[in-house]
Amino acid sequence: QVQLVESGGGYVQSGGSLRLSCAASGFNFGDFWMYWVRQAPGKGLEWVSTIYPNGASYYQESVEGRFTVSRDNAKKMVYLQMNNMRANDTAVYFCGKDCEVEPYGRLRYCGRKGQGTQVTVST
Repeated sequence: QVQLVESGGGYVQSGGSLRLSCAASGFNFGDFWMYWVRQAPGKGLEWVSTIYPNGASYYQESVEGRFTVSRDNAKKMVYLQMNNMRANDTAVYFCGKDCEVEPYGRLRYCGRKGQGTQVTVST
């Protein structure tokens, strides 16, 4: 059974940093693209980042240069290092699998995601 468990969220001041982790199980992790998506208060799910099995990564424009995604295929872990955080980064962050993202970054869906971890950035 596929399981994705996020951790590492919390409260941080604007300009600060957080590192999110996602523990995956129940599937051949090294074969799959993995995603980070987020949902801000009152808004829909939004794509943040994608990482391929070989480590190639892609980012939503608003986080490019501030966020870094990484993975450890041996440990079945995905990470999201978030630096220079802004108030509009406040959201519940989810680790995802089987997501579909359109070329301009619009998230169509995520087939699987975890329970999420809350990130709050204060001004």
